[in-house]
Amino acid sequence: MKDFKMVNLKDKKGVYVLMILLLAFFSSCEFFADKKAHEHTTQYTCPMHPEIIEDEFGSCPICKMDLVPKLTEAEQVKDVSLESLLQPTNNLVVSKIGLTKISESEEEITIDALGFTAYNDNYTGTVAARFGGRIEKMYLKYNYQDVNNGQKVLELYSPEMLTAQEELLFLVKNDAGNDILIQAAKQKLQLLGVSAQQINQIIKTKKSNFTLPVYSSYTGHIHDVNEEEQGMQLNMNTTQLQLREGMYVNKGDILFKVYNPEHLWVLVDVYTHQQKMVKVGSQVSLTVETHPDKEIQAKINFIEPFFREGAKTIKARINIDNPNQHLPVGAQVKAKIKAETLSGNWLPESAVISLGLHEVVMLKTAAGFKVHQVETGYRGNAKVQVLKGLSAKDEVAVNAQYLIDSESFIAIKP
Repeated sequence: MKDFKMVNLKDKKGVYVLMILLLAFFSSCEFFADKKAHEHTTQYTCPMHPEIIEDEFGSCPICKMDLVPKLTEAEQVKDVSLESLLQPTNNLVVSKIGLTKISESEEEITIDALGFTAYNDNYTGTVAARFGGRIEKMYLKYNYQDVNNGQKVLELYSPEMLTAQEELLFLVKNDAGNDILIQAAKQKLQLLGVSAQQINQIIKTKKSNFTLPVYSSYTGHIHDVNEEEQGMQLNMNTTQLQLREGMYVNKGDILFKVYNPEHLWVLVDVYTHQQKMVKVGSQVSLTVETHPDKEIQAKINFIEPFFREGAKTIKARINIDNPNQHLPVGAQVKAKIKAETLSGNWLPESAVISLGLHEVVMLKTAAGFKVHQVETGYRGNAKVQVLKGLSAKDEVAVNAQYLIDSESFIAIKP
């Protein structure tokens, strides 16, 4: 019995020794595993091209994006919210589009504008009836017929004129020495539009004229008085004039308008963000659609201080001469306005998107591109002045519009 107890005691000691050895073995394995993990070198990879793995920080050789630390299987991502994982598509874009930075320089601003030719109102005249009566004969019957200064346009029968002629003839015949009354009768006829030559002819023939002619005092094209003007462009139809033979007109009625095509205006549209740069006297180069190979050099003569109905542009007016009438009225015109020289920070115009009241760029970040608001100034020469929102180190997409089109938020594969 004693021998049995001795053996049993020895077995228990052996079990204890074995357990101690196993515990020491597992502890040493865990120690070496921790040590190996600590000795592991951090590797870097590209978020877009995970096959790129580098031992040092740098840029991806494919898309040029910054490399990020590569997560190992033993590492866990903590404190990640659902919002950061599921970002809205209008916050982040992944692309390899070209980049640019703001550049500080002085720019000679040239503003491109569109416009059209129109009649110059300074050379527009009217033919009016100085006495009332009935139209007996018309010598011009259609819009856009040419008329010259001194040309007879129609003949009027007027009882008033007939009476005034008879009064003059009566004084000349019965009271030839009464110069005061005769002169007053002549002046009355002159005020009614009868020329001195016509008065002398009446006295010479001793006959009053049943009708008296009406003459034009201007050279140009004839137009109806009530023809509607839209943006200084008249109705371009050579329709018959609304006046007809046999119609009655009153004293002071405007019979026709005469527009002179040898003197024109060019009316160009200037947008709100360009208004401060455009001044009266600014040099302009004009190209008319009918003569694309010829440039006309001129100056801005007047800037309208208001918006026309339904438009968000103001009109800049340019006077040009058209002696040979080679420029038709209503022709489209491209204008290059030389504005001020400005210094500042500039971006290509394609890099800035206007959202109405705000303007944005696509700012490059480590993960991709995101919308970033900026404050801009003048635009010109295909550039935009940046006032606030970007530093000299910030990089933005050269073509921001490309990133917000129908495929703007799809990752572009190499």
